[in-house]
Amino acid sequence: MIHTDRLVVRPFQPEDAQALHAYLSLPEIYRFEPGEPISLDEAKKLALARSLARDFWAVVLAETGELIGHLYFAQKEPAQWMTWELGYIFHPAYHNHGYATESAAALIRHGFAHWGIHRVMARCNTQNFASWKVLEKLGMRREGHFRRNAFFHRDAAGNPLWGDAYEYAILAEEVGTGD
Repeated sequence: MIHTDRLVVRPFQPEDAQALHAYLSLPEIYRFEPGEPISLDEAKKLALARSLARDFWAVVLAETGELIGHLYFAQKEPAQWMTWELGYIFHPAYHNHGYATESAAALIRHGFAHWGIHRVMARCNTQNFASWKVLEKLGMRREGHFRRNAFFHRDAAGNPLWGDAYEYAILAEEVGTGD
């Protein structure tokens, strides 16, 4: 577990299903993300799967224990490059409070200090202003602009809706670990 002033970043638990469903069932979550709203049964399966994996971290309010979002933090291949990818999704009720930045910064610092990570990277849709502002607040630099590189949704005729992405990264020597 990783603690900040306001948050706890911890492994998922099967009991997180209801809270996970509370935000992953909302259509607006998928504007810049793959997938579609999930049912409570799907959330139960997802919470269980995430409790058994190392790549997803629950973000909860320290004061109440309420799950408000999650971080994705996974090692990229080849493993010897020690590069990890960061992602995040938060319940819209908790947007614009600095929670994504606070929790991601803590996890990145922890990874650099304790796991020997060399580089952390992240990608986001170029239209997702809030997401790339989080990455910039984390001290990450924009390293690339990928044009029409991915699609998460299709139009009514079944054609892919291609989107652009920015790639950001930060190196271990650019971050004070504070640990």
